[in-house]
Amino acid sequence: MNSEIILHIDVNSAYLSWTAVKMLNEGSNVDIRNIPAIIGGSRKERHGIVLAKSIPAKKYGIVTGEPITNALKKCPELMIVPPEHHYYQIQSEKCMEVLRSFTPDIEQVSIDECYMDFSGIQNKFSSPMEAAYEIKDTIKNQLGFTVNIGISDVKVLAKMASDFTKPDKVHTLYRNEIQTKMWQLPVEDLFMAGKSSVDTLHKLGIFNIGQLAKSPVDILESHLKSHGRTLWEYANGIDENGVNTVKEELKGVGNSTTLPYDLDQIQDIEKILLQLSEKVGGRLRKGKQMAKTVAVEVKYNDFSKSSRQTTLDRATDSGTEIYNLSKMLFRQLWNKKPVRLLGVRTANLVEQGEPEQLSIMDMLYDDNKGDSVLAGEDLQPSREKIKKLDRALDAIKNKYGNNAVSRASLLQTKSDNTKSKMKDKK
Repeated sequence: MNSEIILHIDVNSAYLSWTAVKMLNEGSNVDIRNIPAIIGGSRKERHGIVLAKSIPAKKYGIVTGEPITNALKKCPELMIVPPEHHYYQIQSEKCMEVLRSFTPDIEQVSIDECYMDFSGIQNKFSSPMEAAYEIKDTIKNQLGFTVNIGISDVKVLAKMASDFTKPDKVHTLYRNEIQTKMWQLPVEDLFMAGKSSVDTLHKLGIFNIGQLAKSPVDILESHLKSHGRTLWEYANGIDENGVNTVKEELKGVGNSTTLPYDLDQIQDIEKILLQLSEKVGGRLRKGKQMAKTVAVEVKYNDFSKSSRQTTLDRATDSGTEIYNLSKMLFRQLWNKKPVRLLGVRTANLVEQGEPEQLSIMDMLYDDNKGDSVLAGEDLQPSREKIKKLDRALDAIKNKYGNNAVSRASLLQTKSDNTKSKMKDKK
């Protein structure tokens, strides 16, 4: 057996599935996965876009990303449920916990999908197919929602396989199967083939993946630059990337997330930055480390990247301080393009308890009052009070779990649901 087997696990219509499970657990008699239903916006205000859709809704021609007003014209009886992003994050974490009960060799790439390296557990199963079915059924039985699993000896092909017929399915797409299982598919079904690239390929007379695979790569590069070669390699089942399961050393601590939808509203982006910053702060405190450098990294929906960092006079392990710096750095680098990936990273670490030099900002606080001592300054908690709050939150999470307490600003509101303009990959 080839030991380099990769599984790609993808939650079926994640937002809709997770909402359906919650509604059923709360006593609903309707499973929105089985009726024309969408997640996103408000029927009353007829505002917002489709974030996720049920299979019955898809049959009406409803597509992810279209305005709700359009969806209602296609299906007037459409059920519309507003999103609950904080709840979705909780469900994502539960799913990853189940997957890690099989193997720790997992690379999570978004809120609802990950890659799994099968090599570490191959002796426990007669085949990758047997393992995939057991994983799929365990998630369904324990958590109530379904996943698709793709199996391959190449990472990109595992991803492609998981996108075959849905829901609750297992598919293989090994390199020796691409001609029969993948080449006949339209070129827009190829991973990383966006609308602009597909339009260019159509102009070149390339309409399915097989035609792309047989095209001269130099012609593709002349029209699509390096992305043309990438698409050609994927069409031919070439991908040298393995499952990235290497744990980050504490020479630097960071967290990043590939978003399940593109973000272009600052308030939505800053919520993600807050979540990432608190995770980074928690990891620093757990490792008894403090950071003097904070960096923010961004990947846009056109796959261009940008980053910016700053170095502090005093090291920090506070999620609040890291968040405030991250907001500042992001606003400096953002070019207003929709954001696909966000990351917050720290470096230049020191041990907790090292002697620190007071900065002028520390002298502007009266720790007995916890407020700024400068007349006219906005009142804000002292650094010591922030530390005490962080320690209290750590104690609660250690005892009751990471989701036992959350900032009010991260709780979804009706205003957030109707004002945010997001695009889901589903």
